[in-house]
Amino acid sequence: MPKITTQQLRKRTQASAATASIKPQTIGAPYQKQNPKAKSSSTDGSRHFGPMFNKELGQHILINPLVSQGIVDKANLKQTDIVLEVGPGTGNLTVKILEQAKKVVACEADARLAAELTKRVQGGPFQHKLEILHGDVMKRDLPYFDVCISNTPYQISSPLTFKLIFHRPLFRCAVLMFQREFALRLIARPGDSLYGRLSVNCQLYSKVTHVMKVGKNNFKPPPNVESSVVKIEPLNPPPPVDFEEWDGLVRIAFSRKHKTLAANFKNTAILQMLDENYRTFCASNGLMVEDGFQIKDKILSVLDQLGYSDTRASKMDIHDFLKLLSAFHDANIHFC
Repeated sequence: MPKITTQQLRKRTQASAATASIKPQTIGAPYQKQNPKAKSSSTDGSRHFGPMFNKELGQHILINPLVSQGIVDKANLKQTDIVLEVGPGTGNLTVKILEQAKKVVACEADARLAAELTKRVQGGPFQHKLEILHGDVMKRDLPYFDVCISNTPYQISSPLTFKLIFHRPLFRCAVLMFQREFALRLIARPGDSLYGRLSVNCQLYSKVTHVMKVGKNNFKPPPNVESSVVKIEPLNPPPPVDFEEWDGLVRIAFSRKHKTLAANFKNTAILQMLDENYRTFCASNGLMVEDGFQIKDKILSVLDQLGYSDTRASKMDIHDFLKLLSAFHDANIHFC
């Protein structure tokens, strides 16, 4: 029997995945180096529905149909909805969404999984309702959608969240699976241990609620952490806030969130940056900088007037930060 080289196997596998005419072969060499001491993929569940899942790409397929249905139910889909699904994998969530929505636009980075999903709906009643976009969702413009549903690859949790929040036109809601700790940071409130810059930035533009906890055994292969599902509903209309300015203030406030605001603003590098911004703003707007001007004195004066000098960021809510940003702008102090 003639020998087949690894290169020949790779070409055959890629051709099969591209056409989706036959099931892609599950072989290790084209995708990753095999470690003879490594645990077999058949024991950790990394082979399921054909292809080998890549944990480094966050490929953990949700296999519990009750959890999948619960996620779809929380989206409150309408028959007229266009749904964006990020990371559909082999389609366990997709097929449930297709039953209730007008159309699903599924963005999948892995050609092998895209081929599996294509085969799964091919020739069925939902084939015409599914559009698959192959590629990295973070490197492309998002299409129009009403609802986003995602078993999110954990390494893009933060950039995807803010890509969705700043997407226009506004969508109705997003129901997203995240690592448990990240999800808890999104919903954290002032005084919570996980409350921070991520919480404030997300909650400025949206209402975020916790939907459900999802244990690691609901996935194949199981991840190393527990998961949670959150629902994000963008505020409509969004607040008229310059995000770069807002984030600049919040970044300073949470640089040491248990320290007072006055202590954080006394940092030498921060004072230098704000002094340069102040002088640039004055020069651009024809304003004079008085002799002996000290940015530190001006900042502490603003904090004292608001009664925030001894306040800690960990205890401040959205209204507090908006009030502080407005006062700094009135004093011609800017953060970008």
